[in-house]
Amino acid sequence: MALTKVLITVKTYPTFSSTYGELVCTAGFLEDGSWIRLYPIPFRKLKQDERYKKYQWIELDIVKNDKDFRPESYRPATIDTPINLLETIDTKNNWFLRKQFVLNNVHTDMKALIASAHDKDICTSLAVFKPTVIKNFKIEQIAGEYDKKKLDQLQALNDQQNLFEMDDLKFELAEKLPYKFSYELEDENGVPSTMMIEDWEIGQLYRNTLAASEGNQSVATAKVKEKYFDDFAKTKDLHLFLGTTKSFHYRSRNPFMIIGTFTPKIDTQTSLF
Repeated sequence: MALTKVLITVKTYPTFSSTYGELVCTAGFLEDGSWIRLYPIPFRKLKQDERYKKYQWIELDIVKNDKDFRPESYRPATIDTPINLLETIDTKNNWFLRKQFVLNNVHTDMKALIASAHDKDICTSLAVFKPTVIKNFKIEQIAGEYDKKKLDQLQALNDQQNLFEMDDLKFELAEKLPYKFSYELEDENGVPSTMMIEDWEIGQLYRNTLAASEGNQSVATAKVKEKYFDDFAKTKDLHLFLGTTKSFHYRSRNPFMIIGTFTPKIDTQTSLF
């Protein structure tokens, strides 16, 4: 593809791989309103003038990711492909301009969405989903440290990049979250699902609150629940950005996880006629 404009709507919490190092899965919309995934992108190693924000248009040269069967998956043409930062869409008039892209194709039937993911002729791997009910917000404690073998692989990769690129790259990895956050929800048919939330904001909210509370994990998790359940689920017109992982796309009964939230205010205006 030639230079392509992408409206960024999703950035997941950083993960790492032994092949690419620390990665952020990025997704958004093309100008025609269709979904696109950009992967891999080592976001925190980008130049400052290439670090895009959510709801910002970017422009770059992309090609189909031939290592990923999912139709929405693309990657920068080369490791050095420049990313041009363009205008950002604001939240004026209750997110009016953002809604023009986000709300064009909203799913409300989870079984139908999963079926479209498992259908190899469709292979849906990104979607906007509107839950009918958010029943609960789950907080589960998990291992708080990365696997040492994988860390050693990442250190070696970083050293190799320093050797060949002649950059003084500091080895730094985003702190692994010691908790898994999930929504328990129902779709329009009352079908229940428990879906893990992997977006950048939830991880950053936890880390910021943990620092502000001097390491008090109870305070940090309570603040996360307050934002995502008491605020988003109860007072906002909550829509969820869903995405699959390549490894579990066909293997999992429900391959989707929550990779972002869309939270305009509830529109209380009603027609007079």
